[in-house]
Amino acid sequence: MLTGSLFMAFAIVLFKQAGLLTGGTVGFAVIIHYLTRWPLGVLLFVINLPFYVFAWLALGRSFTIRTFAAVSLVGIFVECLPHVVAIASINPVFAAIMAGQCAGIGILILIRHGASMGGLTVLGLYLQQRRGLRAGWVQLCGDCLILAFGMFVATPQNVALSILGAASLNAVIGINHREGRYYGT
Repeated sequence: MLTGSLFMAFAIVLFKQAGLLTGGTVGFAVIIHYLTRWPLGVLLFVINLPFYVFAWLALGRSFTIRTFAAVSLVGIFVECLPHVVAIASINPVFAAIMAGQCAGIGILILIRHGASMGGLTVLGLYLQQRRGLRAGWVQLCGDCLILAFGMFVATPQNVALSILGAASLNAVIGINHREGRYYGT
């Protein structure tokens, strides 16, 4: 849980440092952060509150508690990481790809250990388990919708790079999250 949450938080820091966005509830929190300058960790936690109810009903108590813990850890890490890691300069193309890969790995670790980042990941897992749809592709569709809202806070170039980051993230999940593969206990 700590490793997956740290990967996810580091990805968010990379996205934010490059002025990029991401999808899911994290992306929604980033958009609100850019508009209001409210603390990103707090926004991430608050935006996920309604998804805990859905997760509890659709995916169970254990999954919901783990997801709550993961989102809380990411919120804390997102606020703390800039105090221990300073990125003076980062190429936005590299940031999009690397942050997407880190986020995908973080989410994959969380999923394989019975948790998620909430929001679209909860919906994707539900649809994969109940309807056979691949979680990564469900997430990608939702991410594209959220990134479309990014046009209000970012340049078209940064939104395009953010879509590259979302594709990178979801490729990791789409390729690696399959039935029958390793699941932690």
